[in-house]
Amino acid sequence: MSSKPQNRVPFNIVVIGQDGRLMYEALLFAASLRAMDPDFKGRLFIAEPQPGEKWDNDPRMKHADVLDAFKRLDAEILPFESRHFGQSYPYGNKIEALLALPEGEPFVFFDSDTLITGPLSSVPFDFSRPCASLKVEGTWPQIELYGPGYTEIWKSLYDRFGLDFESTLDLGQPDEYWKRYLYFNAGFFFYECPRKFGERFLEYALEIRDNPPEAASLQVFDPWLDQVALPLVIHSFGGARRTIPEDTLDGAISCHYRTFPLLFARESDHVVKVLRDVSAPNWIKKALKTYEPIKRLVYQPKGEKIRAMFDRDHLPRREQMIRNKIKKAGMWMR
Repeated sequence: MSSKPQNRVPFNIVVIGQDGRLMYEALLFAASLRAMDPDFKGRLFIAEPQPGEKWDNDPRMKHADVLDAFKRLDAEILPFESRHFGQSYPYGNKIEALLALPEGEPFVFFDSDTLITGPLSSVPFDFSRPCASLKVEGTWPQIELYGPGYTEIWKSLYDRFGLDFESTLDLGQPDEYWKRYLYFNAGFFFYECPRKFGERFLEYALEIRDNPPEAASLQVFDPWLDQVALPLVIHSFGGARRTIPEDTLDGAISCHYRTFPLLFARESDHVVKVLRDVSAPNWIKKALKTYEPIKRLVYQPKGEKIRAMFDRDHLPRREQMIRNKIKKAGMWMR
């Protein structure tokens, strides 16, 4: 067995935590990180939006058992201000939270609905060459009859920021097919400095939202704004479609499950075992069981009932078909 390289750069991890669903998901993320990568040397931040004019209610986490569990897991609560997004576009949390992270220290951002399923420290990140999740469907742009096509829309965005468009194309994919164009899920991304990445991410997202080029002006950016801006940011920093080995994040090392019903329906036995193992300690169970979907699916039998409805080797081709089947059985919850 080869020994782990000793020259890996230490890095920080950040997920979003706020009152409601995200704090429970963030707790599971933290528990899975500590269980699956006990040698992780960086800091784990739970970024928490603060109350202000961008929020209708106080978004801070107030559940004492959850906060106590974060302390036991050595997860640091990181307050950040919502100056541009907040309630109207909560996906903007992942942009504004970056500006509160330690400047100049490499980071990996994960969506809260993620489990660490292997030793994250073993991933050979090149923090000077960012990438993001390719676990994505062709959700944007939505092409209108007689309107601009993929090439015209995407090129207009690259042109707006003075970026080279042609070098981003996957020429192995057909023209005007969404996979030909650089497009990510924002479920994870990384870079060598959160301040630089966050400032550019914010700049691009606000410009696209407030002043889109004509070719993209009829497109809907909610909820896709972060995923529209992200490939431009990654390309601007010299990143690419994939700069880490394929079977690492979104593979053997992490699972972006999205919702608990989808996790039980389609993820591997190993992912389900990680979920059950890390949620088993009484001090974690005390915090998690107050959230109804976790209570019903993880601690009660509904998760196994959903699992029995699907053959993981022959899943429906479209996610919506999985969702519809679970909903028809009356077991969809989030």
